[in-house]
Amino acid sequence: MRIQEGVFQYSDEIGPEKVLHVYDPKTGMKGILVVDNVARGPAIGGIRMLPDITTEEVFRLARAMTFKNAAADIRHGGGKGGIIADPNVENKCELIRAYARAIAPITDYIPGPDMGTDDRCMAIVYDEIGRAVSLPRELGGIPVDEIGSTGWGVAFSTEVACEYIQLDLSEATVALEGFGAVGKATVRFLAEKGAKIVGVSDSGGAIYNPDGLNYDKLLRVKRTARTVKNYEPGQAMENVDLFRLPVDVIIPGARPDTISEKNVHDIKAKLIVEAANIPATLEAERILHDQGVLVVPDFIANAGGVITCAVECRGGTEREAFEVIKEKIIKNTKVVLDMVHDQKMLPRAAAEKIAKERVLKAMEYRGML
Repeated sequence: MRIQEGVFQYSDEIGPEKVLHVYDPKTGMKGILVVDNVARGPAIGGIRMLPDITTEEVFRLARAMTFKNAAADIRHGGGKGGIIADPNVENKCELIRAYARAIAPITDYIPGPDMGTDDRCMAIVYDEIGRAVSLPRELGGIPVDEIGSTGWGVAFSTEVACEYIQLDLSEATVALEGFGAVGKATVRFLAEKGAKIVGVSDSGGAIYNPDGLNYDKLLRVKRTARTVKNYEPGQAMENVDLFRLPVDVIIPGARPDTISEKNVHDIKAKLIVEAANIPATLEAERILHDQGVLVVPDFIANAGGVITCAVECRGGTEREAFEVIKEKIIKNTKVVLDMVHDQKMLPRAAAEKIAKERVLKAMEYRGML
């Protein structure tokens, strides 16, 4: 097993504190770990498994976790892991275990699930190094993906944001990118609030029906046909076309930068709620703001998962996690959008101002500045 200290070009007064590249010749595991900042406590952040993940992406995700945890006011810093592999690879468990062994010495990082990993993967990590969150219930954990806590928070953030643009959520049309663990839960909870889900996409394509898509049927199609694109009745389309739909709300819930300068002018929605981490470029967010489109930043809207992990870390219950998520997400969304309205700020600038002040104050208290 080899661990290599990374030389990283992105740094500021907040971090990153550690950038590691790890490699295990026996399994072929190649991985990345970025611990961005631990001033508020041990870093929590998911391990993402994708064949094209990069150090830059892992850093950006780690910084988003630093801000997410600070904005949610939980006693944790931000970090992120990455395993460079197809999540459907046959020796996935071996790769997860090898990665866990490689990061074992980095005790100020607590792994959790992310794209390509789940609670079963966290059970392997926990078995190997004795620390992980979103563990299976059988190990005393609160499985984030299974209970849908991130989607639960996104739904409440969307409901609050609708009030700021005088949109009745029960009459709103919604398109959601990414029908994975977070996307499925977001669709379910928004549908329960009366929203009409008319567009959904996954890695295989997208489906659109202006009369609405049924959640249970989407699940069945995804399970049997492996992609929502085969849902009937509906208009099958490419993923890029989802952002052109005539809807009130778009919820990007997949990879970084899927909303960029290339497609931002195609967006017709009034509201963007970011369920994924860093799903839009900064320039795209500025353009949307100038066009009068309200954007709720990722680390404000999608903090439900990490809030659940923080509750799990201190021995709390699933019921408690849902209550804390609702309280914090509603409060934080309102605080940010009030700043946007009162101080004429970009939503991300407002959110980062709150989070950054908390991180820097913690660093000051701990003699890091």
